[in-house]
Amino acid sequence: MRGDQWRRRFRKAVVTGVLVAGVVAGTTGWASAGSQRAVVGLPERARADWMADGLPDPAALTSERAGAYVRGLSDARRQELVRRHPLVVGNLDGVPVALRYAANARSLHGDPRFRGRQVLAYDPRGRGQVAVVEGDLERAAHVAVVVPGSDVDAGNSASLLAKAEALRAAAGPGTAVVAWAGYTTPVGVGVDAATGGLAEAGAAQLIRFVDGLVATGAPEPAVFCHSYGSVVCGLAAHRLKARDLVVHGSPGMRAANVGELRTSARVWAAKDPDDWISKVPNVRLLGLGHGADPTAAAFGARPVPAADARGHDGYFAPGTQSLRAFAAIAREDVR
Repeated sequence: MRGDQWRRRFRKAVVTGVLVAGVVAGTTGWASAGSQRAVVGLPERARADWMADGLPDPAALTSERAGAYVRGLSDARRQELVRRHPLVVGNLDGVPVALRYAANARSLHGDPRFRGRQVLAYDPRGRGQVAVVEGDLERAAHVAVVVPGSDVDAGNSASLLAKAEALRAAAGPGTAVVAWAGYTTPVGVGVDAATGGLAEAGAAQLIRFVDGLVATGAPEPAVFCHSYGSVVCGLAAHRLKARDLVVHGSPGMRAANVGELRTSARVWAAKDPDDWISKVPNVRLLGLGHGADPTAAAFGARPVPAADARGHDGYFAPGTQSLRAFAAIAREDVR
């Protein structure tokens, strides 16, 4: 490559990185520049204590095998595991839902942020990860999972929980909604928001989490992916047991079109007219950026009306076209 061509390409990459990071992060200030380290798997101390009791390595169990193992124990033994190993039971995908709720209630020690909530996963490491259920997951005819973008964690999950509540209210009692803050998200303005490292780790976490839902007998969910969360969903798509993927405020899914996602799920996309994400260049260059705009006709996603949503984070606002459409998708009222 000639020197002037290389310089132009480098300048474009720098501009792309700044714009992508600034808009995707969605923060109001120039917070944080440090890179986040992805927190994955089970807490090592909890895993070691579990195995010291002669129990099988949870990291080696598929969701199906984990569920089968725990269901094969007596009720007294299951309750003992909840008491002795709440961080494992509460985060072991495939384990019966009621046991996970009970285990996470113990791990949270009455934390007022989640008091009275149905907490399906909780990991205190790092900034904290959590999954909270709205509705009756064990009996629901339909399930939705809401995947957030930047700056969301166990301590900063109020907006995510509000979205799950709004979707459940709009979809009706036959639908359970999971607010899934189950991966390490980017923080503030930095390289993390413009690159795919955290999304790759998050994709593996999301695949296993949804596998665990399906292993307990839940129907394959509709997965709603916001902002950087849509990058996570794009990378997970080829292995994700989802019937619908719904991206909104997306900077790209690391795919040129729906075909490149290699998914049998229906793919939907929404972007409102004043969403900041429109300022993000839809390119991938030298590792920066997330690719094509999923709302572009050439991408091939089904359009979701969002003309009356506001800003980057307003797609679940009550009364909006986007929320009504999301609810219809969640309860399978659209074809």
